[in-house]
Amino acid sequence: MSNKVKKNAVRAGAVVAATTAMVLMSSPAFGLTPDDGDDPGPGLSVAETLGLYVVTPIVLFLVIAGLVMVGDKKSGKQTD
Repeated sequence: MSNKVKKNAVRAGAVVAATTAMVLMSSPAFGLTPDDGDDPGPGLSVAETLGLYVVTPIVLFLVIAGLVMVGDKKSGKQTD
């Protein structure tokens, strides 16, 4: 192995080790202990969760895509 390959391998190992350490340090287990002043609200129902995280982004995408298409047709530009 050349010296450059060895340096790259060491660098890659260091990046993997640092990333693994960061993932382990930020595990959700640290969120189980409530802090002073925590006042969690009521949970979301299944319908509310689906509406917030599925339906709303799809509707926003469709509205933005529609506005772009309307604007493109009004300007008369042809994109081929």
